[in-house]
Amino acid sequence: MLARLAKANPGPLPDESVAGIFRQIMSACLALERRLSIAYLGPPGTFTHAAVARHFGAFVEAVPEGTIDEAFRAAESGRCDYAVVPVENSTEGAVGRTLDLMCTTDLSVVGEVKLRVQQNLLTRAPDLASVKRIYSHAQSFAQCVGWLARNLPSVPRIVVASNAEAARLAVAEPGASAIAGEIAAATYGIPVLAAHIEDEPNNRTRFWVLGRQQVGASGNDETSLVMSAPNRPGAVHALLEPLARHGVSMTRIESRPARTGRWEYLFFIDLTGHRDDAPVAAALAELRRRAPYLKLLGSYPAAREP
Repeated sequence: MLARLAKANPGPLPDESVAGIFRQIMSACLALERRLSIAYLGPPGTFTHAAVARHFGAFVEAVPEGTIDEAFRAAESGRCDYAVVPVENSTEGAVGRTLDLMCTTDLSVVGEVKLRVQQNLLTRAPDLASVKRIYSHAQSFAQCVGWLARNLPSVPRIVVASNAEAARLAVAEPGASAIAGEIAAATYGIPVLAAHIEDEPNNRTRFWVLGRQQVGASGNDETSLVMSAPNRPGAVHALLEPLARHGVSMTRIESRPARTGRWEYLFFIDLTGHRDDAPVAAALAELRRRAPYLKLLGSYPAAREP
């Protein structure tokens, strides 16, 4: 629906603004029937929290969980309707814990969110010279190495569990600061001293929306799966060959240890198209016959690039 609205938009509002307005309208209408509950990697103010708002709108119950594991369990148990978890960052790569849990969960990927990650230095200090310590998540520090080296090279950096936790600590300590997003600044009432301090201006994070239902084709879809390959020459090539022959584009491949202790690996793959599209269905049928292990993680509408 949002894609159709964007296609029909004559302006002057940009497509993203039109989508945002109608996302809130749909969220409010759904809340009249039953307010959805969405588990996410908390606490409030994280980028995952922002992903919940972007995908579901404001009229849902956003339930912060302490770990990715707990977010999975909340949706698996039925305590929450969906879970939103990070899966990869364009600078720092895949989120391994999310991929590992997808191998064992009954949940499916029913949607995705792509956010442009803009890091900010949040503090009550009046200027950079007054900043005495910096709190943040390890990934955020890694995304701001250059800026920190130029502007705060000798200030201690303290790694915490999340950007939101960093903001919570910084707001209470004189001279403390946090690297976090704008949602954390608004949530904890802490000013932005320096905006957009990430080294890579196109830094993005991708999130998966997990649920129990299967999603029908939208016309612009992705399919995610995980499979293993036998330990022999050309095994991975043999598994990927059906994709090329059926004209199915592979947009990502990621290897992860299979946790068997025998140096075996799993391959996480994203494909363009829906599982019910004829070329994708034909390729998947061949992969099931060739792969020792294959699990379809879900087919879902592709997110628009931020």
